[in-house]
Amino acid sequence: MHEVSRRGSRGSATWPPVTLLVLAICGITVISDGYDVVIYGAVIPSLLHEPGWGLTPAVAGLIGSIGLVGMLVGATTFGTLTDTLGRRRMLIACLTWFSVMTGLCATATSPEVFGLFRFLAGLGLGGVLPIASALVGEYSHPKTRNLVFAILFSGFPVGGIIAAFTGIFVIPRFGWQAMFLCAVLPLVLVVPLALKFLPESIAFLRAKGRHAEAEKIADRWNITTDDAQNVVPASEPHQSATGSGSTSSVKTLFSRSYVVATLCFLAMTCLCLFMIYGYNTWLPELMTRAGFSAGSALSFLLVFNIGAVVGTLVLSLAADRLGSKPIITVTFLVSSVAVIVLSLRLPTALLYAAVALGGAGVNATQTFILANVSKHYPVRMGATALGWTLGFGRVGSMLAPPLLGLIIGAGLAYQWNFYALAVPGVIGVLLIGLVPRSPGVEAPAEHGGAGGTVRPLAEQT
Repeated sequence: MHEVSRRGSRGSATWPPVTLLVLAICGITVISDGYDVVIYGAVIPSLLHEPGWGLTPAVAGLIGSIGLVGMLVGATTFGTLTDTLGRRRMLIACLTWFSVMTGLCATATSPEVFGLFRFLAGLGLGGVLPIASALVGEYSHPKTRNLVFAILFSGFPVGGIIAAFTGIFVIPRFGWQAMFLCAVLPLVLVVPLALKFLPESIAFLRAKGRHAEAEKIADRWNITTDDAQNVVPASEPHQSATGSGSTSSVKTLFSRSYVVATLCFLAMTCLCLFMIYGYNTWLPELMTRAGFSAGSALSFLLVFNIGAVVGTLVLSLAADRLGSKPIITVTFLVSSVAVIVLSLRLPTALLYAAVALGGAGVNATQTFILANVSKHYPVRMGATALGWTLGFGRVGSMLAPPLLGLIIGAGLAYQWNFYALAVPGVIGVLLIGLVPRSPGVEAPAEHGGAGGTVRPLAEQT
């Protein structure tokens, strides 16, 4: 659908003000998410030497997984509830929750208490990405969808960069606890902005029969909803307001029309997050075991996340031009090759280059998978689809820290950890070819229908 002003003048802008606003607020939120996740990898070397805790690598990996269990629960639960309760409200709630719980990690006096706070923080962290993705996806133009998602998900490695820089300067001077106290800043800086400026999903408001509120947002941002298109699966009848809730969305995910794509998206995200969290949790420790100093080991984490930001943004331009699927194939392969290179004893410059390519590969892969998810399903169930995709993907992120910790604890050479990180990329290449085309069909808008899947700024792709 072309963007149309309230006065009827048809335009072709792909970056209207509302897109920039939603992307900015959600992007800052994802940066906070990335900081809170990567922070654990930055403090593991300190926690392993914390007096009285007696942590082993295997136990440290288990604690990392506890937080990821919370993220799994948060992604599937809050992602699904968001399509019922509202995206704006749930995003603000998740941001507030994980900021407070992460800050409380600084007060932990034992591994058990620390693990509890990491689990509770994970609930909010898990909800942020699917909610932010759904909201940004709705308010973006299809011609720039991959770039918009690349900018959004670049916030995650940007948060990792901030965590790595903060760790380099803060931990030696103030201890690991200060890293978690810094995580309270989003509560002060971002939540007030979101409360004042972040718009609710127009599709959600219309699905709930709140047409006056939808029209108010449309008037404010010069969006015409009268000619918005409703998109439903070809195998399903148009849904009423009472039938468009979270239960119906979950059933649609696994219906005959969508089940193959759903399973492929779940598996690919699981593999990709295994690689991302394996890197972010254990890369500093692995490079320490490879002979680098603690500061140099943290610099590898920094380069990994810089590569993720730059590489994802550059590759998104190719994805918007060539399509996501061929780019995902390439990035999966690059991820595997890069991690194999890290297992070799090469000059430091080449290792940094491999880390940067690995960061670009795995983060770009995850970004374009989620961009595909946002375009494959009707927008009325966008948060549910993204929540389940990311939620199941947390299984991979949960397995990575303890599995790599067990490999380290077993006394095997550090190279075996890199081999374990390379295998998922090869499997991912096979899976992306199995994703079918979306079965969604366009139907004329029913202006009074509450179950429609409105894309105020973008046509279904």
